[in-house]
Amino acid sequence: MIPLTLLTSIGHITIERRYLACATCKAKSIPWNLWAGVSERRLTEPARRMLTLAGMTWSFDLAAKRLAELCHLQVSDDTIERVCQEEGQQAQQFMNESPAPAAAFQAKGEAEFYTDGVQVNTVDGWREMRVSVLARRESALSATPDQWDQRVLPEPTVRLGVCAIAAANLVGSSWKRLAAAAGLDLQEPLSVIGDGAKWIWDQAAKRFGPNTQWTVDVFHVSQHLHAAAKQMLGDSPMASQWARCQLEHLLEVQGPKFIEELDRQIQATANATNREALQKLRNYLNDNRDSLWYRQRLAAGRPIGSGLIEGCCKNTIGARLKLNAARWRIRRVERIGALRCLDYSNLWDAFWRDRATA
Repeated sequence: MIPLTLLTSIGHITIERRYLACATCKAKSIPWNLWAGVSERRLTEPARRMLTLAGMTWSFDLAAKRLAELCHLQVSDDTIERVCQEEGQQAQQFMNESPAPAAAFQAKGEAEFYTDGVQVNTVDGWREMRVSVLARRESALSATPDQWDQRVLPEPTVRLGVCAIAAANLVGSSWKRLAAAAGLDLQEPLSVIGDGAKWIWDQAAKRFGPNTQWTVDVFHVSQHLHAAAKQMLGDSPMASQWARCQLEHLLEVQGPKFIEELDRQIQATANATNREALQKLRNYLNDNRDSLWYRQRLAAGRPIGSGLIEGCCKNTIGARLKLNAARWRIRRVERIGALRCLDYSNLWDAFWRDRATA
């Protein structure tokens, strides 16, 4: 019999186990370890779950303190980090291979896709963690352009998130894997909502189906309108009023017509500074002219803003990965990000059920 001190969800315990060795082939085994699912770190599965939850929520040193205070578990921050890294790698595999994301994505509502980035500090300097979310949402009540900032959208019925620090083509590949894992029918309508970056439209066109509907986040458009107004009119109430009026008009007439009107305004503007400001605005809008069908989307009860992904970047990724003095190796920060996205996707319980039956 061999004694073992084991960390469980109720603290450390010591047990006796049989140690078996074959006299012929010299193979050795401890059957109890296999039966109980105890890893080489001498943790039970419930203890691993607790350590992973704490480590993905707080910094590893704070997680150790919180576990000691809340659960009377005495465990080092190094152990928490190693467990989180192991489970983060499993979480990445789970999102690609488990049937759970597809089962969750059978929820009601139209398909939506969002992507954005958040800067995280790595040993190679600040890098952009690109976050992507595939969701479903039921339609809101029909609204007019003057009601765009007053309506309340239904909460998503499901959302699946992934993240990576990678080049655009590799991020695009992750979108294809996410769509496959979710069982997304590429023939169904899909709203892709982004900030207008060309790489997003290029990759979405390669990875998604023919019924993809492009939409530039209305708040990014508003930022460009306010930037043009500030360049022309300074930081003044008049500039803010001009930008708001232009945005309401854009929502009403939609992209192509607004750009035509902007062209005429540029031609009629003599002031060089004003012409430059309007030309910058025109260039941004023209690059996204097929993504500015706001009146139609409002009438159909569909979203025109990317608040969902902005919140995910800030609260799911940034809140954990941008802690003071944190500097990550890329593969390690992606694993912690995978755990955060797993929780964001409401697949935390499914992940651990999958682990228990593996």
